Amino acid sequence: MTDLTYLVYSAVLTWFMLVTASILRSRGWTPPGLVVAFGNRDNVPEPSPLAARADRAAKNMLENLVLLAALIAAARFSGASTERVTQGAALFFWARVAYFGVYVAGLAYVRTAIWGVSVAGLVLIAAATLATSAA
Repeated sequence: MTDLTYLVYSAVLTWFMLVTASILRSRGWTPPGLVVAFGNRDNVPEPSPLAARADRAAKNMLENLVLLAALIAAARFSGASTERVTQGAALFFWARVAYFGVYVAGLAYVRTAIWGVSVAGLVLIAAATLATSAA
């Protein structure tokens, strides 16, 4: 796989997280929740703790997707090592997959550790790009 493949996978993961958070918030699996989900969302119920965690995880992923996209673009423009960039993108993606499950489950300290792993993936991409730019 390539860094761009992991970028696309990360975008799909972000969409999945946002939709999951929305369904949990609206309780879209119930008849009244379907009305809310397909409506204008003027009367969305207060989020359950689970829905709130899913929403926070999705928003965090959206914020980090922007960083991933910017770093991969910079790496591509600089001609950075595709192997190192792909390793960083893969590390980011798989950590974010784990992050969502752990965050929704409410495992606070584990969540933070996994978040750190995803940041390490971003750092790997940035380091590869900066090493190429400095050469």
